[in-house]
Amino acid sequence: MAVSANRLELVQIADAVAREKNIDRRIVIEAMADAISKAARARYGQETNIRTEINPQSGEIKLQRLLEVVEDVEDYHTQIQLGDAKERQPDAQVGMFIAEQLPPMDFGRIAAQSAKQVIVQKVREAERDRQFEEYKDRVGEIVNGSVKRVEYGNVIVDLGRGEGIIRRDEGIPRELYKYGDRIRAYVYDVRREQRGPQVFLSRSHPQFMAKLFQMEVPEIYDGIIEIRAVARDPGSRAKIAVISRDSSIDPVGACVGMRGSRVQAVVGELSGEKIDIIPWSPDAASFIVNALQPAEVAKVVLDEDANRIEVVVPDDQQSLAIGRRGQNVRLASQLTGWAIDILTEEKESERRQAEFQERSELFMEALDVDEMVGQVLASEGFSSIEEVAYVESEEISEIDGFDAETAEEIQTRAREHLERIEAEMDEKRRELGVSDELREIPGLTTAMMVAVGEKDGVKTMEDFAGYAADDLTGWRERKDGETIIYEGTLSGFDVSSEEAEAMIQHARQAMGWVDEDAEAEAAETAEVENEEASV
Repeated sequence: MAVSANRLELVQIADAVAREKNIDRRIVIEAMADAISKAARARYGQETNIRTEINPQSGEIKLQRLLEVVEDVEDYHTQIQLGDAKERQPDAQVGMFIAEQLPPMDFGRIAAQSAKQVIVQKVREAERDRQFEEYKDRVGEIVNGSVKRVEYGNVIVDLGRGEGIIRRDEGIPRELYKYGDRIRAYVYDVRREQRGPQVFLSRSHPQFMAKLFQMEVPEIYDGIIEIRAVARDPGSRAKIAVISRDSSIDPVGACVGMRGSRVQAVVGELSGEKIDIIPWSPDAASFIVNALQPAEVAKVVLDEDANRIEVVVPDDQQSLAIGRRGQNVRLASQLTGWAIDILTEEKESERRQAEFQERSELFMEALDVDEMVGQVLASEGFSSIEEVAYVESEEISEIDGFDAETAEEIQTRAREHLERIEAEMDEKRRELGVSDELREIPGLTTAMMVAVGEKDGVKTMEDFAGYAADDLTGWRERKDGETIIYEGTLSGFDVSSEEAEAMIQHARQAMGWVDEDAEAEAAETAEVENEEASV
């Protein structure tokens, strides 16, 4: 490889490489210049600072050695004394670099091989940068490619100007691929890694199915129909919730298509995965009933604080509602974001009777009344001694068979019972060493103080200030499509997250950890911003 050889050939090579690798021609020329500089240093010394310039039009090469202007020379390979520099360049100053022209040179075989490696490496890096820049903005799109190879269950896909990978857990179960097969997949992540940019593809991602529907259903593409939620058991079954912005268009019918043509096109791409298309509803109960199709639902009971719903179905619909291996209820739960409990009418009736009996016995024991009175109170909807004690006395006296005197006696007994319980709890609190100062926290009862003392060893205001709201109320996590519930210290006391947060904030303010005025100002500012945003 001779630098003085056909200069035009360098430009032609740069053009060919740039076209083949689809990278900027300037990058290839810079890589060649770096390679020539490296080969030249092998001849003139590795410590020599050599600069190579290649004319992008003519291919003419200039080799220069750069010398730094200094007062006292320590290294004659890289430095030049100020006086000598002024002889070459009168305006030379300390810190400047003087360029010394080097004669054309021929490279030996080893130097040429080394230069080639530099060019290959630079071009490869540029190709990787180009691939990353191309695909980083395509996250969330569907791409087409062909199978390049299969390694340990992972499918390497040739995307034309790059490669993607479908990892084993991102493929559809039981799908087999061989070299050259055409494949479509969803780009869910693009990352820079040591070995180059990695384009991660998926065929099991919920959004893959959503994008397929967008391609098949023009109304979705145009925004008339919106996909609100998707839940998949890849390769087996899926549920998709849709809503129409145009009341004259049926969202389910549009997604199904004439004789099922549209949905069948998606099913075919997903290897026969059965798809339930469900109308989305802003009403949680209606949406959950729709999501449990094809099962019929008799009744639903929502617990909004716990984000949980109890669904009562006829006895012959239980297996259909649950689905094979719990598939139907699991997908419905993923789709709606609610934890769903399935009960048959028979079991729900048994449970209701058991709860009724339990409440009746509670009233009989606490109020020292006979079974009939206990059952009457339970049947009238009273569920706790507190309700009986502090409800308006007219609500009790108006019950058939009761009068004002009876109502007063029942409420007196209820209050005496609560006072006994409170005294017992207070005694237990003192035994646990829980400080009186916790009584200053609004909403924190003696029973709650006993609970935090017993379960967490909390005794002082400082201890309580260290809580997070989830520690008190519990929290939920989604794992493998299932909702896992973690109990909090006060889970049995019907304390909301807002109430728990208020208790903790009070404790922190009492400890001086939080500035009350600053908190109020921040809350007020946030409220104003929310109002402005809504306007």
